[in-house]
Amino acid sequence: MSIYSDWQELAQNAGRTQKENELFWQQYFDEEKELYEQLLKDHETTYFGSFDTLAEGFEWDKTRFIGFLDGINTSLRNEIDLDSVDHDTEITLDIDYEKLLFNMYEAKAPWLYELPEWDLVLPEEKRQEIFREWKASKIFVAEKKVGPNDPCPCGSGKKYKKCCGRLAD
Repeated sequence: MSIYSDWQELAQNAGRTQKENELFWQQYFDEEKELYEQLLKDHETTYFGSFDTLAEGFEWDKTRFIGFLDGINTSLRNEIDLDSVDHDTEITLDIDYEKLLFNMYEAKAPWLYELPEWDLVLPEEKRQEIFREWKASKIFVAEKKVGPNDPCPCGSGKKYKKCCGRLAD
């Protein structure tokens, strides 16, 4: 069984009561918040080393640390194949902070995207721009249908009903 499989089993409740599950996630999110505060303060640092070395350096349990990697993975410049991670796997945390902020909005994690340490990483204007991009990505825009009397989208200059629309008959 891989470290990542252990995390998935742990994250999927593993026989906890609802109250125990809520406590588990609250503790995890508190630890995660502290780690993100550290990463944002040291945003110019690229952390690298073996999986075990990084987990110990951040003072995290290895199973929970791979859970953290699972959460940040899509915000890394080079994603990690989490299924293949073992204790000696070399890990590089080269974080794309703009993508990270976008993903925090996507995860609906205000305890992370509202951290004051973001002021050290991205100016307020850039953070607002990323927020607008995230909001825009949630808006569904229906494609405008071509009416029979509209110009044909093929560019012929004819009405749709007299050109390509005739093919639909």
